[in-house]
Amino acid sequence: MFGPTSPSNADSKSPFALNWHEPVRVLSIDGGGIRGVIPTLILAEVEARTSNPISSMFDLIAGTSIGGILALCLASSDASGKAAWGAAGIFKIFEQAAHEIFVPTGRSAVNGIFHNRYGHEHIESTLERYLGNRMLSEAICDVLLTSYDLSAREMVFLNSIEARQDPANDLPMRVAGRATSAAPTYFQPALTREVNPRLLLDGAVCANNPAMCAFAEVVKHKRSTEMLMVSLGTGSPGKAMGHKSVQNWGLAQWARPMFHLLLDGASDAVHRQLREMLPRDSYFRFQVELVRGSESLDNASRANIKNLVLDAQRLIRSATKELDLLCELLTR
Repeated sequence: MFGPTSPSNADSKSPFALNWHEPVRVLSIDGGGIRGVIPTLILAEVEARTSNPISSMFDLIAGTSIGGILALCLASSDASGKAAWGAAGIFKIFEQAAHEIFVPTGRSAVNGIFHNRYGHEHIESTLERYLGNRMLSEAICDVLLTSYDLSAREMVFLNSIEARQDPANDLPMRVAGRATSAAPTYFQPALTREVNPRLLLDGAVCANNPAMCAFAEVVKHKRSTEMLMVSLGTGSPGKAMGHKSVQNWGLAQWARPMFHLLLDGASDAVHRQLREMLPRDSYFRFQVELVRGSESLDNASRANIKNLVLDAQRLIRSATKELDLLCELLTR
């Protein structure tokens, strides 16, 4: 069976870790639905400044939900063994495919309360179109995706290292992408049929910011905390919540904002921990307050994508010196 984070795996030594740089170069991408536009454009900027594909500059790419799908796309190869897409190309896929994924089921006017809001067939067909039959073991740089096993009630890592070590841990990238992005109320859980059936949920329920998971993975395989960690957020909500507006809220009012609060709070906690654990020139976190874009995970309108692009561009302008330093470190 693939990838549970069990103690029995703690002492395994990956032969693939021998190919990792010193320090290990790690990219971590948060979950955030359509807000994944933001980290995609940050990565496109890094590729433009370095003239290198992301997969050639990082040893391990960790992702949750849309971050996991981005990780798979970045680590996919074409027929020649080179990166299938650059980040700019992945952004174009976003623009084309977003409206195809978020298609309401049409069951009732209260989708998301009594039914999943969107049909799983749409995201599955999109993942199959772009990831095809590529296997997790075929990733051209190591990837680690987070998910949660609803049956076993445990966190699950879907990663290329274990997939290469044992075929029983391998699975199609499209299945891994579906498993890491099965957000409750948005899509039904992903039932994987590889080896032992698993009922998997979006990794955001346990690790919306997978940077600490990636940190632990490096320590497990490399026995070292020497790493260059780059963590990308998908935008933080800028709308303040005042005391008067929330003081009398009950379950109905808290249900939707609570989901976002838990994701944002957990992501920020991981950022604060790693900021203290890693040296300043070894840890980069790129996050932006949403001023134009919606905090919604599923607002795939052209207007909102345009606004998310504007937020990403604002982040790039404000963090240009950090990006220059990062690009210098990545190309040494």
